[in-house]
Amino acid sequence: MKLNKKLIIVSLSLFLFAVACKQEKTIEVDQLAMKEYSPEEMENAVIYEANIRQYSPEGTFEAFTQDIPELKKLGVKVLWVMPVQPISMAKRKATGDQSIEDISDPEERKKYLGSYYAISDYTAVHEGYGSLEDFKKLVDTAHENGIYVILDWVANHTGWDHKWIEERPEFYHKNAAGEITDPLNPETGETWGWTDVAHLNYESEGLFEAMANEMIYWVKETHIDGFRCDVADNVKLEFWEYVYPKLNEIKPVFMLMESNKPELLKSVFDMGYNWPIHHLMNEIAQGKKKVSDFDQLMKEQDSIYQKQDILMNFTSNHDENSWNGTEYERLGDAVETFAALTYAMPGMPLIYNGQEYDFDKRLKFFEKDTITHVKGRMFPVYEQLGKLKNEHPALNGGVNKASYERIQTSDDASILAFKREKDGEKLYFIANLSSSPKEFMIPIKGDFENYMKGENLSLAEGESLEFGAWEYWILVD
Repeated sequence: MKLNKKLIIVSLSLFLFAVACKQEKTIEVDQLAMKEYSPEEMENAVIYEANIRQYSPEGTFEAFTQDIPELKKLGVKVLWVMPVQPISMAKRKATGDQSIEDISDPEERKKYLGSYYAISDYTAVHEGYGSLEDFKKLVDTAHENGIYVILDWVANHTGWDHKWIEERPEFYHKNAAGEITDPLNPETGETWGWTDVAHLNYESEGLFEAMANEMIYWVKETHIDGFRCDVADNVKLEFWEYVYPKLNEIKPVFMLMESNKPELLKSVFDMGYNWPIHHLMNEIAQGKKKVSDFDQLMKEQDSIYQKQDILMNFTSNHDENSWNGTEYERLGDAVETFAALTYAMPGMPLIYNGQEYDFDKRLKFFEKDTITHVKGRMFPVYEQLGKLKNEHPALNGGVNKASYERIQTSDDASILAFKREKDGEKLYFIANLSSSPKEFMIPIKGDFENYMKGENLSLAEGESLEFGAWEYWILVD
């Protein structure tokens, strides 16, 4: 059981630390006007991913911090901040297959800012975003609004300007000629294309401690509440098991992994990516898969994950937006329906910055870009969904999540219907996951609030329903 293992790892260190520092920690938490992270706080949480460079025209911590109260309106309880550290200049990416070394015009080179994940210094902040004090103010403001902050952490590789390249070359993977390499496919030996980064080797003596110290710095210095760990399953699990109790000696931390491997959730990580559901939603929207495929996937996940495991549900994120297209490209007219599904099904829903503003553009990955901030269709939708997620126990999605029960309809090829229930509170999700109108019957009767429409309705035994393309209901008992 995950909780037992995690408690075994950290219980002694937490007890000793709590005895020594109880008074100091209480003062700190009171000043920040919120509770420290605990699994219970994640039951009804919404997570928001912030791309500081692209969030505003200024691309600064200060500009983003001003909008944190808006996130609270959306029910956000966890703020995931993409990497905030300086980006290496050496081998900096300009396009998907070009580095700035391939560009001779110095003015042209200036516009390429590189990948957020090619870090040159783990314990510094990018000067374009602001100062360390500005970042601390961001964290404090989030805390004042009841929002935890997790920082994107890149443990798998560094930029080519990182001091370890010269000072600790033994920390890196090398080829037969003894040259440090970018990350390579272990099966083929070919590059993944991440040529702007150098691949760290966790077989190297001393790397565990060195990387742990870099992570500890941020928890101690800025009071963040955890980490989103980039390509987490490319880093040895033993490292994560080594650093986790060290972080928890300082304060309880929330750990999100960019992975969906069940074994990583057993001892360290609290939440993983629900990649299979994400890809399946795209395929259903494009007519390539059906509701039966969703049912089968839910059964598979029920068999491979523990009850207390949390999966993050999403229709977009920074990678998907830039490389595979916006949710409007991939989901078309079904954008709102699948957004609602990420809230209604077990797990934690993600909003990637811009989704709340109907932003329909692939953000540039290596250059300055910006989202628009005009409230249109989706802001009130996310507001409603966030309020329901925060307040209704039947949408609990954490370690003590609400139950999930599939409800059979007369058209299960197109209609997805399920019930969530917790502590006697019930909620029903019904959706036509097809591009054409459907008429069907569902074995639900009684009086309900059709939550998103703000209407009351009564369903009779055997009543026939007609749903338009991609129409959905959330019924509150």
